[in-house]
Amino acid sequence: MFGIAWGVGSLLLLVGLGEGFRSGNRKQFDELGEDVMFIWGGRAPAMNGSFTSMRSYRLTYKDYKDLLADCPDIRAAAPVISRGDVRAVSEFFQSSGQLNGVLADYNKIRYLPLQDGRWLNEMDVAQKRSVLVLGDEARRLLFPGRPAIGSIVLLNGVRFEVIGTLKRVGHGNNNDVNLRILIPFTTMRQYFPPLSVGEIDDAISFLVYQPKVRAIHETARLEMHKVVARNHGFPYDTPDAYDEWDSIRTAEQVGKIFDAMNVFLGSVGLVTLSLGAIGIINIMLVAVADRTREIGLRKALGATNHSILFQFFTEGAFLTVLSGGIGIGGAAALMAALHKLPSPPGWDPPTLVPSSAILALVSLSVAGIIAGLYPARQAAALQPVDALRKE
Repeated sequence: MFGIAWGVGSLLLLVGLGEGFRSGNRKQFDELGEDVMFIWGGRAPAMNGSFTSMRSYRLTYKDYKDLLADCPDIRAAAPVISRGDVRAVSEFFQSSGQLNGVLADYNKIRYLPLQDGRWLNEMDVAQKRSVLVLGDEARRLLFPGRPAIGSIVLLNGVRFEVIGTLKRVGHGNNNDVNLRILIPFTTMRQYFPPLSVGEIDDAISFLVYQPKVRAIHETARLEMHKVVARNHGFPYDTPDAYDEWDSIRTAEQVGKIFDAMNVFLGSVGLVTLSLGAIGIINIMLVAVADRTREIGLRKALGATNHSILFQFFTEGAFLTVLSGGIGIGGAAALMAALHKLPSPPGWDPPTLVPSSAILALVSLSVAGIIAGLYPARQAAALQPVDALRKE
């Protein structure tokens, strides 16, 4: 019984831990936004065909406009100007998180759930309004225990009004994302343009974009490469010329790793379960040997082979199902206890996976039949006289 319970509990717990890891990583990707892809400025050959001398290039607002015009497989895109050296000061405290200048439709690409107030709109961008939206950690730092909407924040001495706050995203103490402060793109370009861009007057920090459908993300990425390469004077198929991140590809790769991990963990659990079933079979065989006189007495008193077979089959199946139920209950209780503990970043508490529980129950049924049927047949085959005189 212990072997079966341990095998079932291990199977469910291992698969549950894997599913918790998968779920936590899926949430992290979802908190980026749906099918989000990023590209930053990179390094390209100084002359066509040369890979020994490289020059840096910065993305521009023109790249964004050309992207919208020349990339039919890209559904949406947004330019971002980002600075990390701008100090935010309220009347209560100060913060120095990431300051991003974005367009009004940026929240349609990135995951930015509103807590209070409103998001930036087209008029904020067109009129270069001095308004901002605070991330959750930035709000906690600048306005501890106080309402933020309508309050004033100084960004390097420039007055901004808080028009919205965001819900907290992510897990644990990873506060970088929640320290964000977002202002209109045009206002950012006026007061806090990108640093170290030389004479480029429309430089941006990076672009985010989405393919029309997830399946064509590679095609969308190639279209992006062609636009950027054309605008910055290098062949689009130049290797390592792009600094980018395709979250769709990363999610697919991580998914394959999780699938392989689930197969491995499930195999380990099934092997343990099989060993437990073998133990049950051995115990039942020993039980038949120890109870030989009982079997002979029952048969001498009129018990049929069928009744002897049913007795030992029922005992084996009962032991297997009971121990399996103990294993499932123990695994479920442990997972429920883990739900009450804080989870590390990228992890969710382990979850009882229904398909694994069904698999365990099916395996238990097979093991119970084997564990009960084989010893039962051995017991039913004994002759009454041989059984009674056996010591």
